[in-house]
Amino acid sequence: MHYWNGLDEVPADLGPTAVTIGNFDGVHLGHQEVLTQLAAAAAEHEASAVAVSFDPHPAQVHRPHQCPEMITGVQEKIYRLATTGIDAMLMIRYSLDLAALTPAEFVKQYFVDALNVRVVVVGHDVRFGRGNTGSFETMVELGEQYGFTVVGVEDFGRDRRCSSTWVREALAAGDVASAREVLGRPHAVLGEVVHGAARGRELGFPTANLGQDSEGMIPADGVYAGWLTDGHGRRWPAAISVGSNPTFDGVQRVVESFVIGRPKEKVEDFDLYGQQVRVEFIDRLRGMVAFEGIPQLISQMEEDVARAKLTLGTDDPEHLDARPVPAVEG
Repeated sequence: MHYWNGLDEVPADLGPTAVTIGNFDGVHLGHQEVLTQLAAAAAEHEASAVAVSFDPHPAQVHRPHQCPEMITGVQEKIYRLATTGIDAMLMIRYSLDLAALTPAEFVKQYFVDALNVRVVVVGHDVRFGRGNTGSFETMVELGEQYGFTVVGVEDFGRDRRCSSTWVREALAAGDVASAREVLGRPHAVLGEVVHGAARGRELGFPTANLGQDSEGMIPADGVYAGWLTDGHGRRWPAAISVGSNPTFDGVQRVVESFVIGRPKEKVEDFDLYGQQVRVEFIDRLRGMVAFEGIPQLISQMEEDVARAKLTLGTDDPEHLDARPVPAVEG
């Protein structure tokens, strides 16, 4: 997948394209349905499939104090879009100047002039242009004016429409299993492994702690079963703790992963410090509680690891090769 960070990176000789537009926060199943139909439309029109998105999220510009927490960061969004099979992604820097463009000005500048659009694939609830005055009907009218067709995608979901809001609600409640169903994959947080207080190591459960600048919405406090993919592409089962370590009167929320099945030989070679890792959440095992003493904490941690193994279906875990990372050219 090609990644263009702004109009100046779009090739001048770009051929015809099929285009969709959205924030794609989470790249959930609803987004994936749009992207699937985009790829189909691109094939039908012998065009390149291009997804147009924004950074930062428009709400961060217009309502910074009310902006919802982002499910994924830009890095994860690009990665997930690359897995859908589209040809390119155009990331537009969102600003008040961009927001001031009328629907017609926006479509002319970005879709027609820059992307040589032949077909636009969007949901019927699409909104774009100054004050979100552009609608699906507006897009159809502009298509008639500028010579592109418009394909409308119906809402995706059974009992409830798949949405980023639904994913955020599930993660805020610690219901990572429901979030996984809406996303079509486990929710992940990305970040660098940093040094912590080393309490886990002292207790016999050394953990990989993510730095505070990690990307991705952190689920509610608790203990989870999941997976950690290290910087070398090795994927390990893990028991993951999210919280402020109430037993030790902690304050700052931390994501800590105890890797299950780490090498028994040459343990010193298993060093994750400084690596960019991906932590995937499969299921919640329990909430976060404060224990009366260290023995009770250790006993509970042993039970957490046993339950994580059972949840992940790995009694004698060894690392697995992670799925190949899709190529992103930018």
